[in-house]
Amino acid sequence: MTKAVWGARISLAGALACAVMVSSCGEVVRQGSGSSYLILTSLQAAPGNKPGSLGSFLLSDVRTVVDNVPTTFNDVGQASFELALKDAGPTGSANAPSQNNGITLTQYHVQYVRSDGHNTPGVDVPFAFDGALTQTVSAAASVGFTLVRNQAKSEAPLQALVLNNIPFTVVAQVTFYGHDQTGHEVSVSGNIEITFADFGD
Repeated sequence: MTKAVWGARISLAGALACAVMVSSCGEVVRQGSGSSYLILTSLQAAPGNKPGSLGSFLLSDVRTVVDNVPTTFNDVGQASFELALKDAGPTGSANAPSQNNGITLTQYHVQYVRSDGHNTPGVDVPFAFDGALTQTVSAAASVGFTLVRNQAKSEAPLQALVLNNIPFTVVAQVTFYGHDQTGHEVSVSGNIEITFADFGD
């Protein structure tokens, strides 16, 4: 497995193969010399002004009026994980994960793609970005993260929606990177659908 680095590029072909016509899906990485891996069991999102309303897709409002003042919010995501062993042993065995098998997530990467092939960052889709997190998964865990940054709503192509308000849909591929407690690197990715527009408040 290659080392996870900030700003790593995600294959467009791989993203579209998993993403088109679905709201979310997960991909586990079982290669490398580590004894454990992560299963991404759920990938949800919510508008920044309603962070508790998580769902399997996101309607991202590029401008939200609060007390008659236009503003922007980060849209949030929540990912749920389960830890699994590559060698789980026979069915019914007591082969359970040890402390060394636990996986600590340290960073994530978000990239947006469109099914029509128009994928130039800053022109057709928002720029990809990296974020930091710290979460150790020893059995099952959930972690929150930023799915759409508020500064993206002030840049092309989202900024134009305030004037023309022609909605468009992307698939966000989110890849999480981490390592087990002996240093073996792990990554797992999933996709979620986002529709951008200047929705009514």
